[in-house]
Amino acid sequence: MHTPKVTFKTRIRDEKVEGPNPFRWHDLTSDDLFTNRKVVLFALPGAFTPTCSSTHLPRYEELYGEFRTAGIDDVICLSVNDAFVMFQWGKHQGIEKVRMLPDGSGEFTRKMGMLVNKDNLGFGMRSWRYSAFIDNGEIKRLFAEPGFSDNAESDPFEVSDADTMMSYLKSEALAPSLTSAA
Repeated sequence: MHTPKVTFKTRIRDEKVEGPNPFRWHDLTSDDLFTNRKVVLFALPGAFTPTCSSTHLPRYEELYGEFRTAGIDDVICLSVNDAFVMFQWGKHQGIEKVRMLPDGSGEFTRKMGMLVNKDNLGFGMRSWRYSAFIDNGEIKRLFAEPGFSDNAESDPFEVSDADTMMSYLKSEALAPSLTSAA
């Protein structure tokens, strides 16, 4: 399976923009992010939410150097939130390495088959929690949390974590290159 072809609406710092918000809109495509690159993508239900903020995102940031050493070009955190929310959440969390990717309209998440209704929590449409190893746009391994459903009663966090992904990369996906590099 290949990553869906979408355009993400992001923002980048632009010193030409005056005022307290010196950013301009910047489009990034799936091809920009995934073509000719090895990427770890993890998706979660929402910025500033408990598990996402206390464990999921921080551990990927903590292991970022190990992912890079393992041959990963980028580690991306995706959420169905807008660019402004993702920026502020990353800033609040002290994120310096993991790329914060907004999927504001949920188009990528929908095309991944991971869009769920979380009206029971007042969230609306959000991403199911998962992680993926992507090599040149091809999803080589997907770790989706169990219980995928609309308005799920729980928010499982068992297999999309950074340690599970790192174990997979070391033992299966990148094992030959890691062994030869040692």
